[in-house]
Amino acid sequence: MPKHDDPTTTLPGTGPEPTAPAPPPPPSGPAPAGPGYRAVFRVREFRIVFVAHLFSLLGVVVSELALTVLVYELTRSPLLSSLTFALGFLPYLVGGTLLAGLTDRLPPRRILVVCDLVCAGCVALMIVPATPVAVLLALRCAVAVVSPVFNGTRMATLADILGEGDLFVLGRSLLRIVSQSALLAGFAVGGVLLTVVPPRGALAVTATTFLVSALLLRLGTARRPARAAGRAAAGGLSGTWAVLRNRRVRALMLMFWVPPLFAVVPEALAAPYADRIGVSTAALGLLMCALPVGTIAGELFAGSFLTASTRSRIVLPLALTGVLPYLLYAVEPGVALAAVALFLAGATGAYTLGLDAWFVAAVPEEQRGRAMTLMTAGMMTVQGIGMAGAGVAAEFAPVHTVVAGTGVLGTLCLLAAAAELRAAGATEGRDGADRHVPHG
Repeated sequence: MPKHDDPTTTLPGTGPEPTAPAPPPPPSGPAPAGPGYRAVFRVREFRIVFVAHLFSLLGVVVSELALTVLVYELTRSPLLSSLTFALGFLPYLVGGTLLAGLTDRLPPRRILVVCDLVCAGCVALMIVPATPVAVLLALRCAVAVVSPVFNGTRMATLADILGEGDLFVLGRSLLRIVSQSALLAGFAVGGVLLTVVPPRGALAVTATTFLVSALLLRLGTARRPARAAGRAAAGGLSGTWAVLRNRRVRALMLMFWVPPLFAVVPEALAAPYADRIGVSTAALGLLMCALPVGTIAGELFAGSFLTASTRSRIVLPLALTGVLPYLLYAVEPGVALAAVALFLAGATGAYTLGLDAWFVAAVPEEQRGRAMTLMTAGMMTVQGIGMAGAGVAAEFAPVHTVVAGTGVLGTLCLLAAAAELRAAGATEGRDGADRHVPHG
């Protein structure tokens, strides 16, 4: 996706879009604790976004697996094959900083549709047999560059669709749950697909999923104007700095970024740990699944049974204890105890429901798309850094010591982040009535 400095510039192949009617007002008061998720699905436009999210996720996960297999078949190089996965993290930083301004300067539906079309086009080029490996990796980078723009725009659009109250929180939670579930089911689906069709055939399927997502978003969501223009939508690094100058927003982003930096360590080291304790590949699968299963369970419980005010009150307690279960690795546990530790660590991820509410309350509406894009890009980038750091540390210390050390170091960093959060007053909303109303 090209970078534009003129806020009136439109993307190629699109025409002017009329102003949409004003978004619905935020729901009055928190949604009921029990039927909250059902209330979100009663919003027709959210249902469209949710289904499009499913297709887009399927495309991302299956294309990653198929492209990895394809690169290995062409090169027989484990390094290039693994690099295909790494390229899914690194370009997030580029797209999240340089292209984040597009999310507020252009109509959101247009951005979402064009991003899906860019992904479909890149995957379509991967299918061509004459495409060299270097171009395949470059196309993988291109998909990763537009991903934070797409995700940030979709997050900001949820606030337009659901309001800024509890429905927004629950809608964000549902999309996260789907994303975590994709980690469990996506590779299984891709593996089965690759037993039936060759890698390029699987890529053809994923190109179709991106096109379906684009069609759903184009026909099923409302046209809305750009959130900002002119100076408020400054492009590039200057616009990024305009968001980060806000201490409250910086503190909240830090709270989003620090936990995943350390949370990914056991996942990155699951294979060498399983080898160290001498367990089967089935046990390795259990270790890989425990963390996302815990995350899904924690989000479902918090979204279904806790009120908005309760979810807000538990943000810091859950976040600060998020990596403490990793201390169980100090005794070099077996698979069962290690899986319990990972499940508990994943369940603390329910803190994000309340943190989402603080974040949307702190960010000015005209900067919302950029801020959410930066937050998403940062989360993906720190996960890549955390995985790389874990690998380096495991070269010099036993795997279980590295994971247990992560529990100590991560908790200290989280304490520092929480102190900055308190100092910035970021745990308060726009006014007294909204101070403890989370939104996701």
